[in-house]
Amino acid sequence: MQSVNIRTTQNVAIDYAAAGLGDRIGAFLIDVLIVGAYVIVMALVVTRIGIDSQWVFILFYFPAFFYHLACEIAFNGQSLGKKQLNIKVVRLDGTPATIGGYILRWILRPLDIGIFSGAIAVISIALTEKSQRLGDLAAGTTVVKMGQSMKVTSHQLIKNIDSDYQAVFPDAQYLTFKEINVIKEALEVNKERADMKPALAVSAKVKEHLKIESDLPTIKFLYTILKDYNYYTSQ
Repeated sequence: MQSVNIRTTQNVAIDYAAAGLGDRIGAFLIDVLIVGAYVIVMALVVTRIGIDSQWVFILFYFPAFFYHLACEIAFNGQSLGKKQLNIKVVRLDGTPATIGGYILRWILRPLDIGIFSGAIAVISIALTEKSQRLGDLAAGTTVVKMGQSMKVTSHQLIKNIDSDYQAVFPDAQYLTFKEINVIKEALEVNKERADMKPALAVSAKVKEHLKIESDLPTIKFLYTILKDYNYYTSQ
C-alpha cells in the first residue's frame, strides 16, 4: 500500500496510508448512488404532487448539487461514501482541511471527475507523489486511509537511540506505564484523525505533572518524552 509522508507543523514526519484508487472510486460510486437515489425520489415527489415551477425543481436539487461540499464540511473531510470506506481528506501538514480547502476541491470537482468520465482525476492521483487529484493540488490536501498509520511501539522508539544518547527530560523515567500509554494514544489520534486536541491536553498535563518547561512543539515534545522514558527503562 502506497504511503503519504506528511510533515506536520510540529516538524514531525508522519506516514499515512494513501487511499488507493479502489477506495476512492468505491466511495465515489456510493456517493453517486446516494445522490442518484435522492434525485429520483425528489423527481417522483415533485411530479406526483403536480408542481411545475422551475424554481421548485431547482430548490429540490440544491442538496444534490452541494452534496460533496456540505458532507466534507459537516463530517470533517468525509462524504457518506468516504465514511463507508474509512477514508478522509486531510491537509498536507496533517491537520484537518479548511472550509476554503473543501470549497477549492468542490469547485474543481467537475474538471476532475465531470470531464472524460473521471479520467483526469484517475491520472492525477496515479501520477502525483501524494495521490492528489487537481482539487487536492489546489487545496493542499490529499485523501488518506484512516486507522492505517503505524502504531507507536517501544521498539520503534528505542531502535533509533544512539549509544551516546543524552536524555532531554530525565524526569520522564518517573512516568507510569499507564501514563506512557495515554501519551501514545494521544499521538495515535493525531496520526489517524489529524486531531491535535488530545496531544495538546496530554502535553500540558505531562509538563504540569513533571514540572517541565519546554518550548518544543507539542508532538516533538511528546515523542521526546517517550524516547527518554524508553532510554531509561531499557538500561
